[in-house]
Amino acid sequence: MPLSPSSSAHQARAALAERLRELRLDAGITGKELAARCGWSVAKSSRIENARTAPSDADIRAWCTACGADAQAPDLVAANRQADSAYVQWRRLQRSGLKRLQESSIPLWERTRLFRTYCSHVVPGILQTPGYATAMLSNIARFRGTPDDVIDAVDARMRRTHVMRDGEHAFVLLIEESVLRYRLGDTDVMVGQMGNLLAAMSLPSVSIGVIPSTADREHAMWPLEAFTVFDGDQVQVELLSASVTVTAPDEIELYVRAFETLRGMAVYGAEARALVMKAIDALS
Repeated sequence: MPLSPSSSAHQARAALAERLRELRLDAGITGKELAARCGWSVAKSSRIENARTAPSDADIRAWCTACGADAQAPDLVAANRQADSAYVQWRRLQRSGLKRLQESSIPLWERTRLFRTYCSHVVPGILQTPGYATAMLSNIARFRGTPDDVIDAVDARMRRTHVMRDGEHAFVLLIEESVLRYRLGDTDVMVGQMGNLLAAMSLPSVSIGVIPSTADREHAMWPLEAFTVFDGDQVQVELLSASVTVTAPDEIELYVRAFETLRGMAVYGAEARALVMKAIDALS
């Protein structure tokens, strides 16, 4: 069964709806009476309680007041906002440009001790050269129509790479062999990027696995969307339209299990370097 990267948001919505329903039942009132106390339609109460409509903060406060549970409102409002942030469209994240998005992730990167990243289309950001990152972020800015702050965004992305060398963090990075073939930038950019991959393979804090295009997937994992597991606390999944933050423990476990399966399909050391060298030879 394919992973459902937006299901954390739906799960959070359903959990919030269930908590609101329990408040109404504990208060001993019907949906019709709750609607009357809140000054809205019975249909709205039903939609909120069945997770078909996301409530506003004001809706939650009114619901709690109607149920005599004002003390519960702050926690429920916080849960509502967390559900909102679980699935965030890129156009919302990038509306002020790419630099701010790159900078906003730095605290998470600095506090994470174990990074587990899988990429099926591009080189992981932590391993990107300035030339490769410029080519990729330029494409993103052009496609999504964001403000053109690519130079500053690349600089912010490069500043994050210090965590790879300070000795306090460990990286387990997996890429599909096809990533080595996808061209972002000219030949010089790609040769430089492949060279950077080779150099990173010698770092003590970094493990880089390449999943060969010939890997047998019949009883293993199919190529997935790019994702990173930050310690065991959360997973960030990158879709074309949105960034998904997974925090539900059972879903985090699902991604960790998928990662370990993919990890077992990869080659390392001399075999991985040979695949990179093969990609470099193909550039000429």
